[in-house]
Order: sequence, then C-alpha cells, then structure tokens
Amino acid sequence: MSVTPELPAELSRRTVLRRAAAAGLLATPAVGLLSGCVGGGDDEPVEQAAGEKSATNPLGVKEDAPLEVVIFNGGLGTKYATDVHIPSYKKAFPKAEVKHSATEEVGTVLQPRFTSNTPPDMVNNAGSKLLDQGALVQAGQVQDLTDLLDAPSLNDPSKKVRDLLVPGTVEQGTFNGKPFVLNYAFTVFGLWYDAALFEKNGWAAPKTWADFTALCDKIKAAGITPYSYAGANAAYYQYLVLLTSAAKIGGPDVLKNIDNLEDGAWQAEPVKQAAAAWAEIGAKYGNKAHLGLKHTEVQLQQNQGKVAFYPSGSWLENEQAKDTPPGFKYAVTPVPSVTASDALPQTAIYAAAGEMYFVPAKGKNPRGGMEYLRHMLSKAGAKGFTELTKVLTVVQGAVDGLDISPGLTSGNAMLGAAGKDYFSYRFDTWYKKLDDEARAATNELMFSGGSAQKFCDRMQKAADAVKKDSSIEKFKR
Repeated sequence: MSVTPELPAELSRRTVLRRAAAAGLLATPAVGLLSGCVGGGDDEPVEQAAGEKSATNPLGVKEDAPLEVVIFNGGLGTKYATDVHIPSYKKAFPKAEVKHSATEEVGTVLQPRFTSNTPPDMVNNAGSKLLDQGALVQAGQVQDLTDLLDAPSLNDPSKKVRDLLVPGTVEQGTFNGKPFVLNYAFTVFGLWYDAALFEKNGWAAPKTWADFTALCDKIKAAGITPYSYAGANAAYYQYLVLLTSAAKIGGPDVLKNIDNLEDGAWQAEPVKQAAAAWAEIGAKYGNKAHLGLKHTEVQLQQNQGKVAFYPSGSWLENEQAKDTPPGFKYAVTPVPSVTASDALPQTAIYAAAGEMYFVPAKGKNPRGGMEYLRHMLSKAGAKGFTELTKVLTVVQGAVDGLDISPGLTSGNAMLGAAGKDYFSYRFDTWYKKLDDEARAATNELMFSGGSAQKFCDRMQKAADAVKKDSSIEKFKR
C-alpha cells in the first residue's frame, strides 16, 4: 500500500522522547563530568580538522579528514548508517576514511573517551545505557549545531537544513537556548498488538479504561497475558504510558511541570490517578515473571501469541523483524482514556522526535560530524532510514509515496488521528537520576504491589533532590 504520511503542522508542545529515556554515564561518571574530569576550559585545545568553505562544502569539512561515527545497535539496527548515510558522506568526501562502530552500551563504551577528551566525531546516543546528555552539555562536551541548521540543505541549497525539519525538532534538541542534539527519528508511542490475533478473536482496540479492563479480562480468560513489559531494562516504556495517561487526564502542562521541576509536580492529581489506574493493570493483568526479563524477551513472547498488549515506540516492528512470524500484523492504539473528563481526547498520544545524535565538541573532526548529520537530513538519507527501519524521520516529505509496513501504517494513522494532540517530556534526557528513579518506581508499582501514593512520593522526593542539587544544571521549557 502506498501511503503519504501527513506529518503534523505544529509541534510546539512536543519534546524529546526518549526513545530514549536517558540512562548512560552512570551516576559516578556523571559526577566526574560535572567536576571537570571530561575536560573544561583549562584543557589543552584539541587540534581539529578544517577545510575551505564553499557552496558544496558549507561547513568547511577537510576533504581527507578521517571521520568516526558510533551508532547504537538496538531497535533500529545499523544498516541505515552502513548502507545509506556513510556511503552518502563518502560520495561527497571520497578521500575521507569513515570508521564506523556499533554498540549496545553507548555510555559504557564512550564514557572513558569523553573523560580523556578523545571522543568520536558523531554519536547516536540511545539505549538503556546511554550517555547522560544533560551532563555532557553542561560539561561543554557537545557541539552547538547552529552552523548545521543554518547550512544549505543537500536537496535544495536555497533552503536551510532547519527549514526542512518537522516544526519543533530544533526545540527538542535545545538546551537553554542552544541546539546541541539532533533528535532524528520521529516516533509514536502507544499500546502495540497483533491485529491478526485481535481479528481472529473479535477483539477491538479499547478507547475507554472500562473497555480496556473488560478486554483484558477476555484476553486473560483465553490464556494470554493481557499486558506486560520487561522490567529488566524497559521500565521507561511503562512510565511513558503512565505519564501519557497523566497528560491526557490533566493536559500537557502536567508533563511540562515535571520537566521544569515545579514544586509538587509529581504529586499532581492526574499523576496519582494515572499511577492508580496502571497499578491495577499490573496487579490484575501483568506477569510478575517479566520483572527480570529484557525487552526482546517479552517482545518475543508477544510474537508467540503469549502477550496481547505491549507498550513501546514505533521502532518495535523493525526490532522484532527476524522473530515476527508470518501472519503477525503489528498495530498500535492510543493509551485508553482513564476518565470521562480527561483534558485531552482518547486519540491524543505521546509522539516525539527522538533517537539522539550529537557531535562531540572535543572530537578531531566536528565539522565532519555536522556534515554527516547534514547527509542524514537529506531526503535521500531520511527515506533510506525509513525503508530500513520502518520508522519516520523529522525530514518533511521524505517518504511521500513510499510503500510502508503494517506497523508504520498503523502508527502513521494514529498520528494523523491525533492531530495537534500529542506531547512528550524531557526530564529523562535532562536528569538521569530522575530517569533511574522513574524506572525503579515504575517496576515497584507494576510488579511489586506498589501504590500510586508511594510512586508519587518516591518520584517527588527524587525530583526535589535534583532541584536542590546545585551541581546539576537546570533546564526549562
């Protein structure tokens, strides 16, 4: 089926995913970052490659300068880098050696290199063990991307790179007024299921909470776990849908207040209502054995017909491609409305530009790193990415007329139905300690009989601690 995705016209309320919820540089290294062990103003300057600027080389890349890129090997794989973006860069700079490496633990692998001021030139910062992006920005380790955004695009030199992006993209990678991060993958989040299984059983995706629990009862009676996620490393999937419910109950300012560390933000009534509703789902319809499983293990169980609903982002279909049996048909539905008086409609969703890419400021070839991002942001680069990952990008019109998969088709339809009613949060990227605590508190709520009040108390205590910690730079939106 040929589909022309209709990207939203306005994204002012959408912020970074997380597809990524920030984990990365563990607490101790993060402290090192802030105390200067990753290099501050007194460090010896790094010799960086530079060439002549021209119409075809607007960033002044040195044509034979080596370029090193590190890609997270997760749900999106790495073929989009090896088969699309690196060849595009090499075509423009054939004398340049491009070194590519992939890892499932970005923070573990790269933290020592940032500490020693020997980082690569471009980093895809994602996964459950990613770098603490906020701490890196605070430590001066991230390149300001203004020059990239103001450079002419590869497709149309009369237009700047920023002019081809979905509105709101630049803001999502902005920290206190400066753009440091490119959030490249446009991701929609919701409850994923097998449409073929649902059609076979006559089940319909629920719209209200009463519909949701009634359907979960039917699914449970059929011998299938109605709802689950992996506690070992994917708890952010669950706190994402919990906070989606909170935003739908009380409006997107609920999440804005959390991001801005407003007093009592985690104690707000919509958060408590959402936590209580999801605690019931965990207690009645989850599987406690999944607390110790990884995301791919629970996702495999869904492919095997053992789990009905699974919370995730639109990378899921690609991540499970090799394990998805014939006849399995990925589909996604918005989180059901918790109350009849929710501030946002049932069709409202969490949707965001996520999957962070950044250029280290102390790398040997930051101009090349930005140029690499410019190739990613070409229509050819974006189209190739979507073809290989089944995930949209922030480049407008890049997949017009492209044949897309069932899951991407479903996600695109969900996005269209949402209209302007989508939102996200940024605290997970800004404050790693809050992300860590949210994961732990969510697992307690969903697997260990925790209460909504205990969840809110625990998160408020963690937020208050971050707010009072003068060593942590604060960000606002």
